[in-house]
Amino acid sequence: MFSYRGLGESEVEASRREHGSNQISPQEVETFWDKLQDNFKDPMIIILVVALVIVTGLAVFGFAEWYEGVAIAAAVVLATLVATASEFKNEQTFQKLQEEASKILINVFRGGALRIIGIDDIVVGDVVLLQPGDKIPADGKIVQGKVKVNQAALTGEPVPVTKKPGEPDLSNLGNAHSVYRGTIVEDGEAAMVVLKVGDQTQLGRLSEGLQTDNRIGPLRVKLAKLADDIARFGYIGASFIGAAFMFKAIYLDNGGEAAAMLAYVSNWQVLLLDIVTALILAVIIIVVAVPEGLPMMIAIVLAQNMRKLLKSNVLVRQLVGVETSGSLNLLFADKTGTITQGKLDAVGFMAIEGGGDDVRIVEYDRFEAIPDVLARLLDLSLRENTSCIVNCEAIKEEERIIGGNITERALLKFIRADVSACVEPAAENVFQVLFNSARKFSAAGIRTLGGEEMTLIKGAPERILSNCTHHFAADGSRVPISEAEKTVVNLAIDRKADDGYRLIAAAVQEGISAEDASDNMKELPEGMTLLGFSLIRDELRPESRAAIETLQHAGIHVVMLTGDRSGTANAIAREAGLLNGEKKKSIRSAEMAELSDDELRVLLPDLNVVSRCLPQDKMRLVKVAQEAGLVVGMTGDGVNDSPALANADIGFGLGSGTEVAKEASDIVVLDDNIQSITNSVHYGRTIYRSIQKFITFQLTVNVSAIAIAFLGPFLGFKLPLTMIQLLWVNLIMDTLAALAFSGEPPLAKHMAEKPKRRDESLITGGMWSSILANGLFITLISIIFLKIPAVRGLFHNEAAFMTAFFGVFVFLNNFNKFNVRVEEFNLFGHILENKGFLKVVGIIFLIQVIVTYFGGEIFRTVPLLPVEWLYIVAFSIIIIPFDLLRKYLCRVLNQ
Repeated sequence: MFSYRGLGESEVEASRREHGSNQISPQEVETFWDKLQDNFKDPMIIILVVALVIVTGLAVFGFAEWYEGVAIAAAVVLATLVATASEFKNEQTFQKLQEEASKILINVFRGGALRIIGIDDIVVGDVVLLQPGDKIPADGKIVQGKVKVNQAALTGEPVPVTKKPGEPDLSNLGNAHSVYRGTIVEDGEAAMVVLKVGDQTQLGRLSEGLQTDNRIGPLRVKLAKLADDIARFGYIGASFIGAAFMFKAIYLDNGGEAAAMLAYVSNWQVLLLDIVTALILAVIIIVVAVPEGLPMMIAIVLAQNMRKLLKSNVLVRQLVGVETSGSLNLLFADKTGTITQGKLDAVGFMAIEGGGDDVRIVEYDRFEAIPDVLARLLDLSLRENTSCIVNCEAIKEEERIIGGNITERALLKFIRADVSACVEPAAENVFQVLFNSARKFSAAGIRTLGGEEMTLIKGAPERILSNCTHHFAADGSRVPISEAEKTVVNLAIDRKADDGYRLIAAAVQEGISAEDASDNMKELPEGMTLLGFSLIRDELRPESRAAIETLQHAGIHVVMLTGDRSGTANAIAREAGLLNGEKKKSIRSAEMAELSDDELRVLLPDLNVVSRCLPQDKMRLVKVAQEAGLVVGMTGDGVNDSPALANADIGFGLGSGTEVAKEASDIVVLDDNIQSITNSVHYGRTIYRSIQKFITFQLTVNVSAIAIAFLGPFLGFKLPLTMIQLLWVNLIMDTLAALAFSGEPPLAKHMAEKPKRRDESLITGGMWSSILANGLFITLISIIFLKIPAVRGLFHNEAAFMTAFFGVFVFLNNFNKFNVRVEEFNLFGHILENKGFLKVVGIIFLIQVIVTYFGGEIFRTVPLLPVEWLYIVAFSIIIIPFDLLRKYLCRVLNQ
């Protein structure tokens, strides 16, 4: 139908030199310095900066130490720089991986054949083949055919407009002959000539066209709420700690005597210093309490797992996809390509012989076995009624048949179109109607070289058979077919469908109606003559059954959706393990249409197969499931699937599908494999668990730090941990801990857990047990260390004693990382799969030792003796047996 010479190699280069590349200049993104500037606008940072100015002023007049201001400044700058650098690097990585993996491929006529090239290689003058689901690669004009195009990317209007040959006007988006980059072909088929590329296109001049929709997933919603709750806790705790500090300075330090307190208050410089110290301490407590490392943790863990997912053939388009996949509890999966291999093979052809009581079904296992007259009619029907292009001169086997869908390519291979000698066009195409899942048929009106007009139809067997009045005999004669004979044929079709075959009926109608030619045949014609039925096999993927079992054990209900007949669908479903049980149900689209939404909602838990599924059925299923409170995943590959993909909680576009389906999805499954969907769920759950581990660890640090800072003044210590030490603890226990827990591997046990409910709290009962028990235990150890004289006597002087307390607090929390990392008793389980964890823990121990020896007056440390380090380790490692005991008691109580 479409045949063009296209540009040669030299012409392509000349066009590129004259008109430029088809690459669109990248949209301005937030730079590192922009992010850094924004992070410095954080309220906590601003408060610290104000405190820094006050402390510096006091230091100038000798009322404060100079290094306190320097330390605060260093903490502010270092924490902000680390967070900004990590966030920026991981965002850049995400964008780069996404761009590399989501390059659009285009069908272009070049050098006399249809070629597949990248969108950036398109040049002015190229002739591009447009088919349903294609994203138009440049601005140009239609030169042949007719298409319906969705121009919402440019106009915001979702209603498709018809484009046909004529005089273009690229400045007028309403022009019926012009097509534009970024718009989507929804129906029809056409050839376009490229007139403008790259930044010269309409899309290239509209920066809005490059913006993406960044939805916020349930995980980030929960994290935002948690961050607010923690901040509120921090503000309250900070207020009490600041008040406790001033209570000690005014009342306790002066023995409660009025004269001494009055003298203290009258010394305004000392009072101001203590007030500022209390303010800074309160702010630092807030800084410690608020997990600034959490956004960085999310950025790191998502970027790291995106790389791993890409290796597993899963491209994350929207971060919401991988976030939400951990909460998925219902998956609507396409049969073809996802559960089956998607490598359709036409393995035979069924025709009708005889008539009346002697009607018989004859099956041919190869094209050459079909009688000559019938074979010629079948060859004409399949060659002319297709959206595929047969490349006679293509060298690569994969380019011999291009375009169309996998069913049409399988049918053309059956008639040997990919290896037979090139044939001259046998007919002129008058009109063409492409197949889609709504109409269930395709048609082409042709005029043969002899002037004979006919309409060729292929599609769903039951629909076409019901409209046939005759069938072709082996000699090409037309034989009437009665309703009784149709019943016999339908039984034969059902038997084949039950054996797992997909059947495609082919029929012919004499002549071409003017209405069909002008309006592209909206309904199947009556009075057709049946050619027969092509038999297509699509074998189950070897890994599908195991992947489905894994999903089911993970609490995810899998429903297979297919446009196939009920028999074919059920045969594949049984093989995949989806219909093995009493309560497993399979329904047809027509049966589902008779159910109310309430009835469908009741049926959902037992529903496993929907056959003859329509695009509107997918949308309805998503809506009903979400109203039932389920987190819904939907797979899709066609133009009509995009609404369901966009509305599902997670849209899984298929790599072999249309560009519009990929655009509407959150995750693209590059190999179409359900195992890859299972992998994305697994990684989603791993991300969820990694974040929970970080939160458990961070809140344990918060509880212990705030408790010690609050109780310190009442225990006789003005600052058990100095402001600088608290800032140091915040840096190594927040930022570095995010790095430690971000590399946790996906474990098999994650897929044995139930999905997380939408309303489920991020912090579980087990997490609260760990946070409160270990946080209060660290506080208790700290009090014992500070108040028991025998402990003080272990160290050679007071400075060494306070240095050791600083080390004990850091070591206690660092050892607690091992407790938090696993829920089991084996603290070293799968630890080598996260080597970054060991590196971070080791680095924290090493840096703490260095700070001890070289921190001096700034960190309030002095060098310690070797034996004193043993005391520190002995006091801090006790957190491990304590938590093992806590785990044991929790396990006993939960039995």
